[in-house]
Amino acid sequence: MSEAVDSVSKRRTFAIISHPDAGKTTLTEKLLLFGGAIQAAGAVKARGDARRARSDWMKVEQERGISVASSVMTFDFEERVFNLLDTPGHEDFSEDTYRTLTAVDSAVMVIDAAKGIEERTRKLFEVCRLRNVPIITFINKMDREARDSFDILDEIEQALALDVTPATWPIGMGRDFLGCYDLMKDRLALLHRKGRGELPEDGETCEGLDDPKLDAALPAYAAAALREQVEMARGLCPDFDLESYRAGHMTPVFFGSAINNFGVRELLQGIGELAPSPRPQPAESREVLPGEDAVTGFVFKIQANMDPKHRDRIAFVRLASGHFNRGMKLKHVRSQKLLNLHNPVMFLAQDRELAEEAWAGDIIGVPNHGNLRIGDALTEGEDLRFTGIPSFAPEMLQKVRSEDPLKAKHLGRALQQLAEEGAAAVFKPRIGADWIVGVVGPLQFDVMADRIRTEYGIPVVFEPTQLYTARWVAADDPQQLKKFMDGNSIALADDHDGQLVFLARNAWHLGKAEEEFPELRFLKTRESGG
Repeated sequence: MSEAVDSVSKRRTFAIISHPDAGKTTLTEKLLLFGGAIQAAGAVKARGDARRARSDWMKVEQERGISVASSVMTFDFEERVFNLLDTPGHEDFSEDTYRTLTAVDSAVMVIDAAKGIEERTRKLFEVCRLRNVPIITFINKMDREARDSFDILDEIEQALALDVTPATWPIGMGRDFLGCYDLMKDRLALLHRKGRGELPEDGETCEGLDDPKLDAALPAYAAAALREQVEMARGLCPDFDLESYRAGHMTPVFFGSAINNFGVRELLQGIGELAPSPRPQPAESREVLPGEDAVTGFVFKIQANMDPKHRDRIAFVRLASGHFNRGMKLKHVRSQKLLNLHNPVMFLAQDRELAEEAWAGDIIGVPNHGNLRIGDALTEGEDLRFTGIPSFAPEMLQKVRSEDPLKAKHLGRALQQLAEEGAAAVFKPRIGADWIVGVVGPLQFDVMADRIRTEYGIPVVFEPTQLYTARWVAADDPQQLKKFMDGNSIALADDHDGQLVFLARNAWHLGKAEEEFPELRFLKTRESGG
């Protein structure tokens, strides 16, 4: 097997999706622990000097105990390379999550064993379905009182229209949770509650469920219940089908307790053995295959000020093909300029190290000063445009102004940077001096105010507007566009890319514009980059 094929086939690039509070951040941290990437697990809501979860590095995340920006963490486990993309659980930051899902090959859906499928999980699942992203399910918090396991499997099957097959089966729940039986490997793994930070032993291999080892390891009632339930599960659920899983039609289900490190090893092994290696990436002109020789990649995220001392901006690039080496010159397709990549980085949350090389499926960080945007393509010369990286029209719009009038110009620069990062939409009306900020959810206004104050030193005030929504305006006929612009100048603005935007006061205002100018397109979403 050639080095290229071998290196790409070892990659697993995946995201974790869940409703807030399902235990996603804890699971992320425990995956890193098993991968040897960190030595001690922290907690998001820890008191005092206890370590913060590695994936929640932004100051505002630590203060609020939520994830608001996607983090990337690369680690090795059992001779494979895992690129884990953590995503914000809170729905107000869904745009960042949608874009992150364009950069992964599979996902892990985390479900709280007591609550089952919640609204946010359902929405994120739908995004995965649109992209045929295969999903492994992890039922978390089995150490607490939980719903019946069959009920949860049935809910996943009914609510998400997915075939469900258990990969492991829980033995009890809550205080009576003793461990799991690995149905794929015929292994018994028992929960040891002592030493919460310690990694559990590898499971005991059994010769099927009739093995006397089960009777020696478990109380009689638990062994009997396990045998009965597994027989029932095998009767009710289809056998695991790798092709069906990778096509997005079936989900293997693992049970565990992330806080107790339990079930995490089996999940990680499942991702390694079942999840696809890097998949082809869609571009306008063709499909880009991971095994191609030429290096290609696309920017799916920009993060400013990961290192507050250096005012840096990192573009997160998903490599779609080729073998990347540090120092390569790549063509920035939108500007048609060559970029010399001297200092690309790999990530462990906010820690980073120089990336000497990387392969298709890897995520590299490219430090830059604002020339890279979300959706941009980097290639060894080909004019590619990757597709499917969305920007959404915001539904909540507010004016923003600096409390210090002398810092108004600095505010403009800060807003431009945050808009390029994808943190929010920023519009400069063609008439008037105000800036308009558009978001998906109200919490984003608080986070933006926090970030502008802490990262740029500008205290700001957000104020309500009479605006209903924003739409990008596109036209094939320049004369029609000019006629529209002449008659609606008071409602026009430019976004951070210089794209024309129509700011509608209400639904009637938007409807009237669409009716009067049927040749124009008033877009709710648009493809990022070029």
